[in-house]
Amino acid sequence: MGNQYVEMGLCAPVNVTWEVTYNCNLSCVHCLSDSGPKRKGELNTQECFGVIDDLSAMKVFQFNIGGGEPFMRPDFLDLMDYAHEKGMVTCISTNGTLINSDTAKRLDNPLVYIQVSLDGAAPESNDPIRGKGSFNKVLKALECLRERDIEVSINTVLTKLSIGELDKMVDLAAAYGAKLRVSRFRPSGRGKDSWSDLNVSKKEMLKFSDWLNKHLGVSTGDSFFSVSSEDRRSLGLNMCGACKLTCCISPTGGIYPCAFLQEDDFRAGKLPGDSFAELWKNSPVFNSFRQLEIKSCESCHRFDLCHGGCPAIAYHTQRKLGIPDPGCLENCVTVKSFKAAA
Repeated sequence: MGNQYVEMGLCAPVNVTWEVTYNCNLSCVHCLSDSGPKRKGELNTQECFGVIDDLSAMKVFQFNIGGGEPFMRPDFLDLMDYAHEKGMVTCISTNGTLINSDTAKRLDNPLVYIQVSLDGAAPESNDPIRGKGSFNKVLKALECLRERDIEVSINTVLTKLSIGELDKMVDLAAAYGAKLRVSRFRPSGRGKDSWSDLNVSKKEMLKFSDWLNKHLGVSTGDSFFSVSSEDRRSLGLNMCGACKLTCCISPTGGIYPCAFLQEDDFRAGKLPGDSFAELWKNSPVFNSFRQLEIKSCESCHRFDLCHGGCPAIAYHTQRKLGIPDPGCLENCVTVKSFKAAA
């Protein structure tokens, strides 16, 4: 399938993950981008308008907005209004602590989808990861969003602390008219330091795989294609979409294959300055990903279900691409010490 993208190509990504700021009012221990205080060099308002113009002109369908915490940007809602005027769908990932009734009213738009992060069904399980008091603040945000009937999903990162909470998370989401999405923990950002403590074991991943296959209403995006069953195949992407269907723009305008590979070696270019359209079509970094093959996986009976899994986890744990996803249940690579590879 990868060669199809090389030969035919997509004239633009279907969606783009755009991390609009590093600034965040929380310090989650597994944060993929090591967010916290605002950093120098973030794109200003006019430069962000330019990003929206460029991607709209390419007919990019959707922005997956993240951070940091997007609502920490004073101009964030103005940026979203502008994207919506261009007809672009925005899926906003937020910690939820800054959403009130006024914010929810401003977000009441059919082009808006909200993903609120929770890592447990109670303060005792959520707050050690996301910060004291964050659980109750998120519930208030969920109530505000429910009152406006805005489409919401609750996103939970699968860790040793959250795996036992999944049934409760399904019930909590339903109570607020939301869907549950479970994301895979990856060792990027602050996740590098908490990986050995929080990453689930192979036995736990087997347990989760069984649970996931019994809960087809729970979404995962492309996070768990390496452990999904045939029954879930029609529910989402079954391969890494980096540089084929999607890519990532960092708060400072850097362009990368995905949010979990924001490393210097994978930077294809920078906005403003470089042409996004030109980079998408001809970047050596992007083209190398389109041609990436994981030969050792091709003979596996599950290859059509996962195509080798997540390159980002393979890179962060082994400092290599083109090797199997270490979380794969068929071809598990045991990584005893991530820090040794970092």
